[in-house]
Amino acid sequence: MASAALALRTRTAVAALLSPPQATALAVRYASKKTGGSSKNLGGKSPGKHYGIKKMEGHYVHAGNIIATQRQFRWHPGAHVGLGKKKYLYALEEGIVRYTKEVYVPSPKNSEAVDLVTRLPKGSVLYKTFVHVVPTQPEGVFKLVAMM
Repeated sequence: MASAALALRTRTAVAALLSPPQATALAVRYASKKTGGSSKNLGGKSPGKHYGIKKMEGHYVHAGNIIATQRQFRWHPGAHVGLGKKKYLYALEEGIVRYTKEVYVPSPKNSEAVDLVTRLPKGSVLYKTFVHVVPTQPEGVFKLVAMM
């Protein structure tokens, strides 16, 4: 009896393996969007340009020291200050840095500046920031004024 039951089981197992599988209704879902992120907005990862004031008011500078770097004119060169190729300001002499704000009166020949001033409200004043280097006199040095 046991051998007959074992034979029946093996026969049904072999028949199940050899017969084609029965169709079953399986629902397979596929992704409507692929993963991997976006390919947009890849720019804007360049390092900063480090524009700005390098020497503050009251700092001592040597000739050639860079005082400020700028992309557009924010500070203008004053006394003993030079203007570099890329609008950077540098000291022409040794001394102490000073900043001043002065009233800007455009030349009548400059049509853009005159248009800008005429568009301003009445009574408003334009100012420009100038950077100056006040030279320091070395101690123990004298200047010969006249020969006797």
